[in-house]
Amino acid sequence: MRWANLTLSDEEQRRLPGYRDEAVVRRFDAPEALDIRFYEVRARSVLNRVPERSPVPFRWTINPYRGCTHACVYCFARPTHRYLDLDAGRDFEREIVVKVNAPEVLRGELARPSWTREHVALGTNTDPYQWVEARYRLMPGIWRALLESATPCSVLTKSPLLLRDIELLRELAGEGLLSAAFSVPTLDERAWRATEPHTPHPAARLEAIAQLTRAGVPTSVLVAPLMPGINDDPRAVREIVARARAAGARNVTPIALHLRAGVREVFLDWLAAERPDLLEHYGELYGTGAYLSAQERRRLGELVRPQGRPRAAAAPRFERPRAERPLERARERRPSVRAQPQGSLF
Repeated sequence: MRWANLTLSDEEQRRLPGYRDEAVVRRFDAPEALDIRFYEVRARSVLNRVPERSPVPFRWTINPYRGCTHACVYCFARPTHRYLDLDAGRDFEREIVVKVNAPEVLRGELARPSWTREHVALGTNTDPYQWVEARYRLMPGIWRALLESATPCSVLTKSPLLLRDIELLRELAGEGLLSAAFSVPTLDERAWRATEPHTPHPAARLEAIAQLTRAGVPTSVLVAPLMPGINDDPRAVREIVARARAAGARNVTPIALHLRAGVREVFLDWLAAERPDLLEHYGELYGTGAYLSAQERRRLGELVRPQGRPRAAAAPRFERPRAERPLERARERRPSVRAQPQGSLF
């Protein structure tokens, strides 16, 4: 996408809940951006603390964007748009918040004496490499801040745009600070287009895994979400696993679809339109809550386990990189970090 040739429409302003200043609202004259509004905000903080009760293996996240133009029908992050007085359906896909000062704010947060270099995860809410990142280019500055502070980190994405920053990723991985994961729920053309209408092709994601592996970046694949009757054909899942391993992925992890309030309504509306034959089945599967039964989750997990491997060894887990340098060596880098000017965001 050639952003240099694009024009901006007239600017608007709007105040969003949780932000002190009014957002500048932009529209871009491009096929991908038609009917999408981008709310440029200046964030006061970009490090988000994960609640202690959360089962995820990290305590901090960074989300330079809120909302996601990928428009995945199953996206669990949809309900977070309600905090902005926007809805979890169309607004989540078409009203995108951009934290234009994210790199400079992050650099300041990571330079605090209280920062203990805990693991930071990116892409756990919305994709930091959704296509508008080609315009705003927030991620290079974020990676530099993480590298300069010796902060271990990981990224989850659906986009090969990640490869634009491969030199920074290579440097982070060389310090033992980074791992990268791609979500590849299906390789089936129809299922992909129906459930992830504005994402890059799954085959391109696997090729990106191979390029990152060759660059020395530890990689993994999430077969996520697995949706009964939609992308759980055993042969199709085995093909994802085989191609992921051939590309160099260290782990392949299955995750079953969960349908919490906000996501549930969007997904079931889509199901009624696209796969009405599955509505009754999903009513049975998710009739009592947001999660599948333990038995059904085990069935889906078995799809990724290599045939003949004992069950105890079957479940590859999300793997966080560990910084190989002692804390003292990380601190030695700090003086030069502070001396470097913040580059332009655009």
